[in-house]
Amino acid sequence: MKKIFYLLIIISLASCCKEPKPSPCTNCPPEVDSNNINVSILIDLSDRIDTIANPNPTMQYFQRDTEYIKAIEKGFLNHIKSKKIITYDDQMQVFFNPEPSDSKINDFTKELKVSFNKDTPRSYFDSVDKKYSQLPLNIYQSAIKDKTFVGSDIWEFFKNKVNDYCIKQDKRNILFILTDGYMYHQNTQFSEGNKTSYLTTKLIKANNLTTSDFKNTIKKNGYGFVKANENLSNLEVIILGINPEKGNPFEEAVIKEYWENWFKEMKIKKYQIKSADLPSNLEPIILKAISGK
Repeated sequence: MKKIFYLLIIISLASCCKEPKPSPCTNCPPEVDSNNINVSILIDLSDRIDTIANPNPTMQYFQRDTEYIKAIEKGFLNHIKSKKIITYDDQMQVFFNPEPSDSKINDFTKELKVSFNKDTPRSYFDSVDKKYSQLPLNIYQSAIKDKTFVGSDIWEFFKNKVNDYCIKQDKRNILFILTDGYMYHQNTQFSEGNKTSYLTTKLIKANNLTTSDFKNTIKKNGYGFVKANENLSNLEVIILGINPEKGNPFEEAVIKEYWENWFKEMKIKKYQIKSADLPSNLEPIILKAISGK
C-alpha cells in the first residue's frame, strides 16, 4: 500500500510540474503562406494610351500594356502549375481608379477576376488564358474609342482601396501598376507643404528638377508625394511603363525618385520601377517578380 501511495504522490507532483499548453492566439494575424499569391493589376487609362496624343510607331503603349498583362498572367499560371493541386489558393484581378463609365469595361474586369483552389478543374487554366488573351485588348480599345481620359487616381487608390482590394493577410501580395509614372486626377489635387498628391511634367519644371542635382533639390525642399498609407510592408509593387516627356534628360530619374521615396515612406520593402520597354525585354523581369526567385 505504501508503494502505491508514494507512486500516486510522484505522479501527482509530476503532473503539477508540467508546463501548461499555450492557449491558441485569437487576435494574431493569420500566418502568411508565401507560396499562395494574390496578384493585382492597376491600369492607368489616362491619355497616355491615346494613339494620337502619344503615338509610338515601334509599338503603341496600349499594345505594350496588353503584352505586359499577358506576361503577368503567364507568370501567375506558371506559379500555380508548379504547386500541388491540394495547395492551390491563389487569385488575380484587374483594377481601375476611377472605374470607367463604359459598363462593358467593368464587365470585362469581372471576368478577369480569377481564383484557384484545390477543387479547380484543369480546364480552368485554358479559360483564364483565353480571357487574358482577349479581354485586356477589348478594354484598351474601348477606352481609346471613348476618348474620355480623366486620368488615373493612383494616389486615392493607395489611400482608400489598396488595403481592401490588393492585400490578403495570409498570402504574398503583388501589385503591378501600368502607368507612365505621372500621377494626376482632376478630383485629387492638393499639397501639404511641398509635397503633392500629383506629379506632372509642369510640376517637375516648376520645382526646377531639370538638372543633375535634382536629388539634392528634392531633399532640400521636401518635394515628393503626400504619404497615402501608413504601412504596406506586406505588399510588393512593380511599376511598368514609365514614359517621361521629352525635353528634360532627368525627367525619368525624377519620376522614379518620387515613386521610390513614396514607397519607402509607406514601408513598401520590395518594389521595382521599369520603363516602357518592349514586352519581350520586360517579360523575364515580370516572371521573376512573380516566382520570387
